[in-house]
Amino acid sequence: MLLTITTTHQPASDLGYLLHKNPARAQSFSLTFGKAHVLYPEVTDQRCTAALILEIDPVGLVRGKAGQLEQYVNDRPYTASSFLSVAIAEVFTTALSGRSKDRPELAARAIPLKAQIAVLPSRGGEALLRRLFEPLGYTVTAEPVALDPSFLDWGQSRYMSITLAATVRLADLLKHIYVLVPVLDDAKHYYVGDDEVEKLLRHGEGWLSEHPERNLITRRYLRHRSGLTRAALDRLIPEESAEAVDEEEPQPGVSLHTQRLNAVLEALKESGARRVLDLGCGQGRLLQLLSQEESFEEITGLDLSHRALEVAASRLRLDRLPAAKRERIKLLHGSLTYRDQRLSGYDAAAVVEVIEHLEPHRLSTFERVLFEAARPATVVLTTPNREYNVLFEGLPEDRLRHGDHRFEWTRAEFTAWAERVAERHGYRVRLSPIGPEDPNHGAPSQMAVFTLKTEEQST
Repeated sequence: MLLTITTTHQPASDLGYLLHKNPARAQSFSLTFGKAHVLYPEVTDQRCTAALILEIDPVGLVRGKAGQLEQYVNDRPYTASSFLSVAIAEVFTTALSGRSKDRPELAARAIPLKAQIAVLPSRGGEALLRRLFEPLGYTVTAEPVALDPSFLDWGQSRYMSITLAATVRLADLLKHIYVLVPVLDDAKHYYVGDDEVEKLLRHGEGWLSEHPERNLITRRYLRHRSGLTRAALDRLIPEESAEAVDEEEPQPGVSLHTQRLNAVLEALKESGARRVLDLGCGQGRLLQLLSQEESFEEITGLDLSHRALEVAASRLRLDRLPAAKRERIKLLHGSLTYRDQRLSGYDAAAVVEVIEHLEPHRLSTFERVLFEAARPATVVLTTPNREYNVLFEGLPEDRLRHGDHRFEWTRAEFTAWAERVAERHGYRVRLSPIGPEDPNHGAPSQMAVFTLKTEEQST
C-alpha cells in the first residue's frame, strides 16, 4: 500500500517540516495491523516527494479467529483502505491537525501538492472518484488497474491508480484522503461506533457540510449505520433536520412534510389517544404539534441522535416551560431496534419517515419492538412512495429521495408489508395517501394506521 505526496513549493524540502519527518532518513512505525515506513525518494529545493508505505500483516489480522481462507486471501494488504487512514492519523498526527512547530505560517498556507495512491478501490468507479474529489478543487487523474485477462468473466476492475493535484493546505489534503479513501472502498476494518461520528466531523470540518455528496460520504464512512448517519447529518446541517433533507413542495405553499405531519396529527387525534410516542422524533416538529393539543396528556419523543434531541428540546422550549407543562413532555435517547420497557403502556405511536432509514434486515426486529413489545393500541406510520420519485424535478431515476434511505417502497410493497404485520400481530390496518395524487404514480407519501384488534374482533 503506497501513498506519495509531492510538492514544488520552494524550498520543496520544507515538506519535511510540515510532515514532521526528516527527509534525510527513513523511519518505521509499528501499527496494530503491521508497519508503516516513511521515506523521501526525491528531495531538492525545487521538488520533494514523501512516501508512506504500509506493510499489512494479513495473518495477524485474523489471529484468534476461525481459519477461513477468505480471511487470509484478500486485497487488504495491497489496496488503499481504512488501514491507510489509520496510518495517516498515527504517523502524520501533527500534519493532519494543521500544526507545524518550525513552519507554522507554511502549515496555514495553500501550496501546490500532488498525492498519488498506487491502488485504490472505488465501489462506484471513476465517476464516483471524481464526484468526491473534484468539488474539493482537485485535478483527478485515474488509470484503471487491469484484472488478469485470463479471467474475462471477472468484469471491469474497480481498482485504479490515482493522482490528486491541487493548491491546498497539507492538512486539508490529508483530511480529504483520510475520510474519502474508506468512502470509496465502502468498507472499514474496525468497529464503527459513536466515536467515528466525532472523527468524521473533526476531519470534515470546513468542507463536508457543503460537499454535494455529503450524504453519501457520511453514510459510507459510518458503514451504513443509519442512526450514526442521522446523528452526523444533524450536526453537519443543524439548521435543517436530516429527516427533512428530501423535502419538496408538491403543491405551492405547503411542504410535503407539513402535509405529512398534519395527516399524522389528525390520525392520532381520531384515535382518542392520551399518551403518545413519537419514535424517531428527530428535531421535534411533530412533538411541537402534539404539545399544542390539550387532549394529549403525555407526549414522549425517542431518537438515537443526541444532537437531534437537543434541538427538539430547544424547539419545544423545555427549559422555559412551567413545571406542570414540562412534565407532560419527555425526550428519550434510544433505538427502534431494541426492546425498551420505557415504550410500554402508550395509547399510540407515530413513526414518521423512519423505517426507510433502517437496514431491511432490521425491519423484523423493529416490528417486534413496536408491535409485539411496546404494543400501543394505535400506530401511525408513514414512508415515501418510490413510484412518485420520477415527478420530483432534479432527482435522478436511480436515486432514492434521501441520502440515508436504505430502501423505498412502491404502494404495492408497502401494502403487502403493512397487511402482513397487521395479521401477524393482531392489528387492523388502513392505508391512505399523503400529498397530491398522480393518476399513474400515486401520492408522494403513504400512511398506514394500525389499530389493535379487540378480543371480540380477533375471534
